[in-house]
Amino acid sequence: MKTSLSLAAVALALAACNPPADKPAPAAEATAAAVTASDAWCRPSPNGAKAGGCYVTLTAATDDRLTGGSTPRATELQVHEMKTENGMMKMAQLTEGLPLPAGQAVELKPGGNHLMLIGLTAPLVAGETVPITLKFASAPEVTVQAAVRQPAMPAMAGMDHAAH
Repeated sequence: MKTSLSLAAVALALAACNPPADKPAPAAEATAAAVTASDAWCRPSPNGAKAGGCYVTLTAATDDRLTGGSTPRATELQVHEMKTENGMMKMAQLTEGLPLPAGQAVELKPGGNHLMLIGLTAPLVAGETVPITLKFASAPEVTVQAAVRQPAMPAMAGMDHAAH
């Protein structure tokens, strides 16, 4: 009887330390500050191109930094910036990553900051989707499905389509 009581006490102690089977333990990711991603897309790449550009809008819950990522469609994914120096557009890798201020949407877009897929395994073809896993300094990784499409054409000022 004494043995069964001590086993019961051990079982109760173990049960108190572990959550019930029907209620999983809270995931570590739930407590980590998250980054949300929206409108992920890539430009179609010409046949033979070894690199392609992709874009996404990121919003971090707390200050964070986009540090890179990966995709099965390329050997490397880099975060790039576009800037004008002495009248010339220059593209450069952001080796320290891209700052994501808390609560502010940061848009990666053509002509600005963007993702560069380097060493494409096959051309990016309009109509397909490309899985991209984004890595951050603090937040858990986020995987998006980026649609391959042409960029939307901005409306031309002064154009009246009804006149045509």
